[in-house]
Amino acid sequence: MTKSYSSFSEIKSGLQNRKVTVEGLVKHYLGQIEANAHLNAFNEVFGQEALMRAKDIDNRLQQGSTGKLAGMVIAIKDNICYKGHEVSASSKILKGFQSVYSSTIVERLLAEDAIIIGRCNCDEFAMGASNESSYFGPVKNYADQTKVSGGSSGGAAVAVQAGMCHAAIGTDTGGSVRQPASLCGVIGLKPTYGRVSRHGLIAYASSFDQAGPITRSIEDAALLLEVMAGADGYDSTATTQPVPSYAAELKKTSSKKKIAYLQESLSSPGVDDEVKNTLINSIEKLRAEGHTVKPIAFEYLDFLVPAYYILVMAEASSNLARFDGVHYGYRSPSATDLVSTYKLSRSEGFGKEVKRRIMMGTFVLSEGYYDAYYAKAQKVRRLIREKTDKIFEEYDFILLPTAPEPAFDIGIEVKDPVVNYLADIFTVQASLTGSPAISLPAGNNTKGLPLGLQLLAKHFDEQELLNFSKYFLEL
Repeated sequence: MTKSYSSFSEIKSGLQNRKVTVEGLVKHYLGQIEANAHLNAFNEVFGQEALMRAKDIDNRLQQGSTGKLAGMVIAIKDNICYKGHEVSASSKILKGFQSVYSSTIVERLLAEDAIIIGRCNCDEFAMGASNESSYFGPVKNYADQTKVSGGSSGGAAVAVQAGMCHAAIGTDTGGSVRQPASLCGVIGLKPTYGRVSRHGLIAYASSFDQAGPITRSIEDAALLLEVMAGADGYDSTATTQPVPSYAAELKKTSSKKKIAYLQESLSSPGVDDEVKNTLINSIEKLRAEGHTVKPIAFEYLDFLVPAYYILVMAEASSNLARFDGVHYGYRSPSATDLVSTYKLSRSEGFGKEVKRRIMMGTFVLSEGYYDAYYAKAQKVRRLIREKTDKIFEEYDFILLPTAPEPAFDIGIEVKDPVVNYLADIFTVQASLTGSPAISLPAGNNTKGLPLGLQLLAKHFDEQELLNFSKYFLEL
């Protein structure tokens, strides 16, 4: 019987010893998907295709001609294009749309013989922190089905959490890989902005969006980043910096580090007491190991969420203008002319949260308000970047909670969208600055709900971030 593996190295060992086959792995995960269908993690499963690909990889394994991901079964978030497959960003407005090309990251994963088993549910157009804005309904947390999965990559996180795939690829705009990873007790990595190509990702906010892996081990996160990262002629924002061999160079750090933590994360009444205690315990362990861990004040903390939401909503207003009922996707059957086609298709095709963000984004970009909101938010973003860079002149990492509380009840965000926005309080700093950040599982609270802690590092310092994360998890 195939078991769930905690790391890809275990799978490779099983394949080499012929204790398992790739086809057997795929059948195992398909069984897990069927058994956990009630969690609503997948919008579509590529079952037959995955099995056919598995048979081919099994044959090539015997010949010794496979890529570095042969045997890794991966799920992708439903805003990542895969040629010949539907991609909807969990929105009615793209229901039934089939991608005519693959994203760069999908091409790179397939080139190394990964198997993509399906596309995962997410907040509509990645707009949300609870996976409740999806046209296909909310994703339920495997630890407690009355709780949210986190978002927007909630389906991807739950797929890994419940063993429905080995790893998943999500996208992170303001914490959409890290926050659901925290709420589901798995690892979520947001690379430096530009480290991974955005070509073939359905855009939410182009100056923020980054794809990243959700895994059970640091080794797998390193390997997937290594495969996905690198320059891309289709994306001018993808860096031309060489890609390190993250997995091969992964090692537990031996040197003593200087780590800063935000004192507001312990003093704020909005942070759950058990989250605070988890952070305190980690600080004490690090100090006992000889690391320097000091509190710092971040005077822009109260401006992080407002600046972030002004900017991403403005970019969303622009990016989502292309979904008009004319070119592709949903078109209202009640439309009678061009104007009604635009109005009805967009009002019927988009969900409530997406429409809210488009309207707010259009407002902050409008004449008379542009300077008061959008331009000012850009200035605040620069101040936040400068302050964060200054911290990294003295410290190696910033340690803080991933989310202010564990997974909350399904339905709360629907009643009060501010709950959704404030869930990003600790994740948007890395998004506004473009810094790499990782969410690491930090045990469960007294109710059995997963908790997570987050580490931020300097730009393009993913190797040190991964190395220290490996060490941190073994403390």
